[in-house]
This record gives sequence, C-alpha cells and structure tokens, in this order.
Amino acid sequence: MSNKIILKTPEQIEKMRVAGRLAAEVLEMIEPYVAVGITTAELDKICHDYIVDVQKATPAPLNYKGFPKSICTSVNHVVCHGIPSDKKLKKGDILNIDVTVIKEGFHGDTSKMFFVGGKESASIMAQRLTEVTYECLLKAIEIVKPGNMLLDVANVIEKHAKSHNFSIVEAFCGHGIGQNFHEEPQVLHYVSKNPQEHKCLKTILKPGMTFTIEPMINAGKKQVTILRDGWTAVTKDKNLSAQWEHTLVVTELGCEVLTKRKDEVI
Repeated sequence: MSNKIILKTPEQIEKMRVAGRLAAEVLEMIEPYVAVGITTAELDKICHDYIVDVQKATPAPLNYKGFPKSICTSVNHVVCHGIPSDKKLKKGDILNIDVTVIKEGFHGDTSKMFFVGGKESASIMAQRLTEVTYECLLKAIEIVKPGNMLLDVANVIEKHAKSHNFSIVEAFCGHGIGQNFHEEPQVLHYVSKNPQEHKCLKTILKPGMTFTIEPMINAGKKQVTILRDGWTAVTKDKNLSAQWEHTLVVTELGCEVLTKRKDEVI
C-alpha cells in the first residue's frame, strides 16, 4: 500500500460505478440460493460463474495473496475472510457474503448479511446484531462529505455499536479502493489511541476519494483469532459477528454509494 491517497478522475469514477454495480448485482443474484442445505462452496461456484460468464468480469479474491475462492463466506462467529467449503448451511445461521468484482481494471467491493431459512429463523440476538451493524454502516455513510474526517466515521460507528452493548472488531478495517483492491486510506471503525492510526483518522475527506466502510461488529468481545488456514477470522469467545460493506466515492456535496443494491434506500 503506498501512503498516498489516489483521488479518482470523473472517468475513473465512472469505471468504479460499473464495477460497484456489478458487485451489487452479484449479491442480488445470489439471494434466492441462500437456503438451508446449500454449501458455501456451491454459493461460491454460482457467484464465480455469474461474475465470469455473465458479467465478463473477474472475481478479485480468487488467488489474491493465495486466497483459494472467488467470494468470502463468513458464517455465525466467523468475522470475515471465511473460505467457502462443503459445510452445509443450517436453519438459523447468519451468513456474510463478501464480493469484489474487477471490471476494466477497477474494483467494486461490497458485503451483505443473509438469514439462512429466513429472518424469523435467526435468534433475536442474531437479528439485532445484524440490524445494528447495518445501521452503523448507514450512519457512517450519512456523514461522509468533504471537510469531515475519517475520525467522524469511526466515531459514529463506535458510538452506535456500543450503545447496543456490542463491540467493534479492531483487527480489520475499511480501505481505499480503485485500480488496487486495497489502497490508502485505512478506514477504521473505532477511535484508536494508537498514534499511527490516529494520524489516519485525521484524514480529511475530499471529492474523488474512493473507499470502503465495512464495520465488523461482535455480540461478545472484540478479540478475534485467525484459523490455521491463514484466512478465516473468528471471534475468540465464539459469539456471533456481523458485517456489511459498501464502496463509496466522496462527491462535492456528500458521497455516492457505488455498490448500492436495488432493495436499499440510502
């Protein structure tokens, strides 16, 4: 990651709009397939084929630093970077599907929570955690505009999550995005006292900046463990975790959500 934030030109933003829309469409397409008894490997194959054959695009996670699949699937207490497998989804599971599509050299990155077997199948805690995490994302998007700082984003997420007695994962953050999957700035979801991270939080938002906001919120404690596969991050206390993610561009007046789905009002 170079330390320079790359401001995108109108032409580049248009390409990011296309990539963002494709990423959103993958999540819309996969929704009916998320059902009791399907494996996350099957969901991965459906998404892969759709991205490659229908969208004529590239799934960014595949072979990225050795990641073996085309999407990330994180079930229940998996925080992020879950590797699709032959394990079947069960009624009441909560699932995050994280999709990044590359089209004409630009990335669109987004993730969404799904209730396996329908919302009413999930525990009240799972429903609340999922809803509060989405609210954290919406509240953060609301305050993205020129002149505000990444500190404001971190602050609003932390405040809302903690007001519901949930914790914020500090091991991972949002990131700049464009022709690179990950670039500057780092987008923290909590207010850090670490001098290096605090400097990052002081980043002032400017038109043309493109980045993801992707709060990972835990029902229990914030600590995570990485499994032996080197990717899968799980909550240390085995409590549930939820995440939602959008890619945005800062505009003259506020921001545009490049990965907005048809069912969303933002």
